Amino acid sequence: MQWSPRVGETVAVAVAGLGLALAALVVDPVGRVLVGGAALLLLGLALRDALVRPRLRADAVGVTARALTGSTAIAWPALRAQVRSQRRWGVRSTTLELEDRTDDTVLVVLGRRELGADPGVVAGVLHAAGAGS
Repeated sequence: MQWSPRVGETVAVAVAGLGLALAALVVDPVGRVLVGGAALLLLGLALRDALVRPRLRADAVGVTARALTGSTAIAWPALRAQVRSQRRWGVRSTTLELEDRTDDTVLVVLGRRELGADPGVVAGVLHAAGAGS
């Protein structure tokens, strides 16, 4: 099984970035910096979503989480998966935390946008496949 950002969201972010890049050509110099910066940010997010696919993959050995800096593999016996929900500034966010029990330095945190699915559902699939909680 594998999870990635939804293609429609990636395309929407890229289109919004291109729209802002075009708008940056017609605004005043200060607006050009602000709108151009927003365009670069959105285009960078869309590029990352396109390059780092799938973001999370589960197979017979364990899970592999991909990022721009490389991949992190965690075997099933060492995997601890849990869902964390928190409220900040009035907005509730839910994330999936993947931890390697044998290595304290490995903690992968993925949200709904990175997974393209609800983190609780993904955690349920991982628990059914052999991850601990």
